[in-house]
This record gives sequence, C-alpha cells and structure tokens, in this order.
Amino acid sequence: MYRNNKISLVIPAYREEKLIDQTLAGIPDLIDKIYVVDDCSPDNQNTVIEKCAQGDPRIQLIRHEVNQGPGGAIITGYLQSSKDKYDIAVVVGGDFQMNLSEVSRFLDPIIDGNADYTKGNRFLREQLEKTIGSMPKLRLIANWLITGLTKMASGYFNIMDVVDGYTAISKEAIDTINWSRAWKRYGYPMDFLIRLNAYCFRVKDIPRSAIYLPGVRQSQINGWKYAFQVAPMLVRNFLWRLKFKYVYLDFHPLVLFYLLAFLLVPTGLLAGLGLIADKVFFEGTYITAPRTILIALCLISGFQFFLFAMLFDREETK
Repeated sequence: MYRNNKISLVIPAYREEKLIDQTLAGIPDLIDKIYVVDDCSPDNQNTVIEKCAQGDPRIQLIRHEVNQGPGGAIITGYLQSSKDKYDIAVVVGGDFQMNLSEVSRFLDPIIDGNADYTKGNRFLREQLEKTIGSMPKLRLIANWLITGLTKMASGYFNIMDVVDGYTAISKEAIDTINWSRAWKRYGYPMDFLIRLNAYCFRVKDIPRSAIYLPGVRQSQINGWKYAFQVAPMLVRNFLWRLKFKYVYLDFHPLVLFYLLAFLLVPTGLLAGLGLIADKVFFEGTYITAPRTILIALCLISGFQFFLFAMLFDREETK
C-alpha cells in the first residue's frame, strides 16, 4: 500500500533465467502484488521465479500457452491487476535494468491526479550524460528516430525516450482502453501511447536511472531493426488515432487540415517528379511557369496544413 493506493507490479518475462532473480530481489514493500507473466519462455526462468515466490508470497506466476510478445504479457498483467482491484499497475522488465527504489516517482503524479500514465525517461536531468555515455551511439540515434516518429503518431510532443518500459498506469486507464487491438510485440510502448492519447489520458515523463551490468547483455532489442519494424505500425496507428479521437469521439477541424496535407503533398511530389522526367526525357516540353508555380504552391500548402494540424494536435494533448 502506498498513500492509500493498492499497487501491483507487472513483469513480462521471456528468456530471463539469468536476471529475473535479481529483478525480484528487494522489491520494495509498497508493492502489494507482483505478477510475473511468463511469455512461453523456453528456458528455466519459471523454476527461478517459483523459487523466488517461496520467499515472497506477493509473487504470482502467470503463464502464456503461446508466445504473445512483451506487450501481450503486459496486457495480461494489466487485466489481472484490474480484476484484482489494484489502483495502479507498475511495469518493469525482467532484465534488471530498472531501479524500483525510484518507483514512488512514477506513482505520485497518478495519485495526485496530475497524470494517468507515467513513463521513464533516461534523458532527463542528471541522467542525460550517463545515458548518452553508456548507450551505444547507433542505438541512441535509433531511439531518437523512433521518438520523433512517435511524437507525431501519438500527439504527445512533450515526451522523450518512448521505448522506455518503466511505466505506471491507473486502473481507470486500464479499464477504458480496448487492449484487444493493441500491438503486442516489440514496439508496444509506442502503441500504448497512441491509444492513451486517443482516449484523452494524460502522460508524464519521469526521470529515472538505468542499471547496466558490465559484461551482461540485458536488452534483447536491436535498435535499427526495431525502428524499421515499428515504423509501419506507427503510421497505421497515427491514422487510426485521428479517425478514432477526432471523428468518432468528437469531430475536430484538424482532421480536415491533415486530409488536405495528405492530398496536396503527394500530388505535388508526383507532379514535381513528372516535371523532372519531362526535363530529362523531353527537354522540358511541358514545363511552364504556371505549372511550376502551381506545383510549388501545392507542396508548400500541403506542408503548411500538416504543420498547422500538428500544432492543434499538440494543444489537444496538453
């Protein structure tokens, strides 16, 4: 119990035989329940979990019969936490990268009514230099690329480090969102953010430290492969969010600005490519000043509509 709120901890676990015991050791007393969700792991992690449960009755092992991915494991934990009537569900990985002594930072904004979902950010305050110094440069670039795409897709322009899996969520948010349609594989943090925005929930970044064990590969994610896999999902979910939030829930004019941008920019680009092809193959037979001006206006207007729509979108998510 923390500040009169019942707190659960959800830990998705897959191939975590080496580090799950360290993750489960020393979990603070303010955590009332620990759900470890085995995502059909082929190693001996469950033996380790069951041994840890003998010394900590808060631990409950939930097993998936089919591998669903980390997002699927977290959703299983969310739904069980809500069913058992816990007020807030915290999520950490089973790879011992997240410091649970900092968990109150994630809980306080939700309890105080300032947020519905809190997430870790390793690029805030005193952690910035340490994170940049310890994280491989290519992975840093991939992180920033995914973050930029997620800002546009989710509408949360005031967040960073979107791949961070240290989070907390209110029971209200768990009960409101339709998790059956959520992305369950790697990339789930960005999908969750998009769904939270679609349902008008407030998200807050929390500065947190990271635990890096020398000589031990804790993360199982390849940054660039991860980025290319989730980019199509972000585009699809961006379009879904616009339709769900600004058409179904409450019609908003920014949808028209986005629509105009989606029409004008591709039209301008295709027409511009046509002029280039005309110049190369037909010596500019069809290139005229009015056509060139029209294409330029089409592109400029399209980008302006897109930027204007994003500004409205950002205001809606504050």
